[in-house]
Amino acid sequence: MQHNSKSIRPFIGANNYEVSRQFYRDLGFEEVVLFPNMSLFQNESIGFYLQDAYVKDWIDNTMVFMEVEDVNNFYNQIAALDLPSKYPTVRLLPVKKHDWGSVCYLHDPSGILWHIGTFNK
Repeated sequence: MQHNSKSIRPFIGANNYEVSRQFYRDLGFEEVVLFPNMSLFQNESIGFYLQDAYVKDWIDNTMVFMEVEDVNNFYNQIAALDLPSKYPTVRLLPVKKHDWGSVCYLHDPSGILWHIGTFNK
């Protein structure tokens, strides 16, 4: 089967929608408000939908992997933003090397776990 896909956009929720909206703008995503309770956040060719919806089990089990060109550079840029000082529940974990590549982890204000990584070539 040939998909000819152009993008994939997961839907994620937020414990505090306004705080999460600001967090993702601080992270460098452009927000496109679609409805009062849902926005598209995008950066270059990727995007995701943020909803004003909170189901604890859903949020606690949501993980998103974002591939970047250089995870070390990306980590340094995120660290320079010092997001944990602005958002008390945000955590940024340093880059770890694995057989397949390198990854750092970022917990958003609601607890969604972002894996930000670069694959070995």
